Amino acid sequence: MVMSQGYQQDFQGSPELIQRDPENRLIARGPRFRLPAEMIRDQALAASGLLDTTMGGPPVKPYQPLGLWEELSGTKYEQSSGQGLYRRSLYTYWKRTVAPPSMATFDASDRESCTVSRSRTNTPLQALTLMNDVTYVEAARKLAERMMLEGGAGPAARIDYGFQRVLARHPRAAEAETLRAALAGFVQDYQSNREAAKALLQVGESRRAEKLDPRELAAYAAVASLILNLDETVTKQ
Repeated sequence: MVMSQGYQQDFQGSPELIQRDPENRLIARGPRFRLPAEMIRDQALAASGLLDTTMGGPPVKPYQPLGLWEELSGTKYEQSSGQGLYRRSLYTYWKRTVAPPSMATFDASDRESCTVSRSRTNTPLQALTLMNDVTYVEAARKLAERMMLEGGAGPAARIDYGFQRVLARHPRAAEAETLRAALAGFVQDYQSNREAAKALLQVGESRRAEKLDPRELAAYAAVASLILNLDETVTKQ
């Protein structure tokens, strides 16, 4: 299917074509839609290098807000540790009446009844999840490490590397300039607030690269979070 001519078409169409076929029933252009909840999480983990691609095995319990599981189900949530936190979303433990909250935010089915087609919403809560959920903050931190260790010697090369890791393309000139300016601002902020940098780098269970300056790493982590929050990052097009 993905190798077919219909699937590989550009998602953009002429105004006339869109007016004639707004739902793309004629498959005259490529599909464009927000990724499903599981893919959004797995993509962030993959770009950061955290994703565990081991096949098979028992379900795992990744990060959840404290107290939520107990409040809704009356049982204690035993969070997984180590690589169990980074298994593909396919292996996430799922209680029928308590869907994983970060995935539910992105319209994952509650599994209380059969769902033929998921809805796709666009809400402020989704942006807050991408910016603040432990999984995505940790993914941004580890992506930042890769940008600094593998991306090259300077900000331009490192930003380009991180952008390619997530979006599979080079940033346009305006995008690169915006991210470089953001990085400069974050560097200035964290240079004067070492405790804030350390707090950011302590999110998640994975160890940080101790040889990297924590203030500089925190600045790159903030930039990596921006990249992971782009509309293009969470959209199939």
